[in-house]
Amino acid sequence: MRLLLIRHGQTASNVAHLLDTAVPGPELTELGERQAAALPEALAQERIDALYASTHLRAQLTAAPLAERTRLEVQVRDGIRELSAGDLEMRGDHEAIETYLSTILAWSDGKTDLRMPGGENGVEALGRFDAVVAEAAGTGAETVAMVSHGAAIRTWVAARAENIDTEFAGGHALRNTGVVVLTGSPGQGWRVLHWEDRPLGPGDSRPEATGPTGEPPAAAEGA
Repeated sequence: MRLLLIRHGQTASNVAHLLDTAVPGPELTELGERQAAALPEALAQERIDALYASTHLRAQLTAAPLAERTRLEVQVRDGIRELSAGDLEMRGDHEAIETYLSTILAWSDGKTDLRMPGGENGVEALGRFDAVVAEAAGTGAETVAMVSHGAAIRTWVAARAENIDTEFAGGHALRNTGVVVLTGSPGQGWRVLHWEDRPLGPGDSRPEATGPTGEPPAAAEGA
């Protein structure tokens, strides 16, 4: 199966650099709406057979133009929502960002028993994402698009893809409406083909420090 993991368009919480992970969350900004509207053309070469979005409003709004172009019903699933910030919700200070980042990177590095303060642990977070991917794979669809969230995508990919590790996922940005393309299956494993517009292969550029969803830590954007 070909799996397209798409980060949602920009929100006001992204602009304010807040850890905004509660459902349903904010709508898209005007820029976010334009980003979502550009997705069908950006993915015009993909023959998408199934389309999913998280329970966050921003993910469903981002998926809407793709749904119109593909004539697919958006399958809304809680399992691919953003990683809960727990007690850190709506904070944007350095301490909160560092705690959130270190926790989710620990999950992708195998320390899944660690719990976000006041939130979920890695077993729960990765397990719910796994369940939606398994559901999609079970439909027999050849290409599946899922509109999810920066931290959720980066953490799941680092934990499940054979050619991506925690250092790469923690150090490479995933911009609003950025796409990670994978191939594989739940049973045989996953391999990343593209990270945004970057083909993955030997000689990839050295990671630069980023925050939990893709921005520099000093200005880490909300989820």
